[in-house]
Amino acid sequence: MGPSVELQKLLYDTLRATPEIMAVVGGVYDRVPPSPYGTKNAYISFGPSDVVDDSADCSISGAHTFQIDVWSKEVGQVEAKAIVDLVFRALHEQELTMTDNALAEIRVDFRRVFTDRDGLTTHGVVSVTASIEEPEE
Repeated sequence: MGPSVELQKLLYDTLRATPEIMAVVGGVYDRVPPSPYGTKNAYISFGPSDVVDDSADCSISGAHTFQIDVWSKEVGQVEAKAIVDLVFRALHEQELTMTDNALAEIRVDFRRVFTDRDGLTTHGVVSVTASIEEPEE
């Protein structure tokens, strides 16, 4: 499995396995369904991602950055901020394991919460960067 795909699966599985997160969100989505909230007031989705090559002569590696988006229809920003903080705690500098590639480090570099363009939804952004080493062929 490619490192970017494996990292997204790891992020998805980690967020879904965090009871505090799943207690307040309707789901974690790569493709957001028509009714993403379910019975809750919030959900999480994957935003853009990118990779910056960090290879050396003897190894293939990269810095993989994923944007995780938090969406809340609860009045005010408190719920979105709380979920952003839960995502931070679930991922930042945690000892997570990949199967096909080696996760050297995972960090949350950036957190932001703001009112979305619709004026009603609160949007949280969590930027996660992981250093991943690929196996030698």
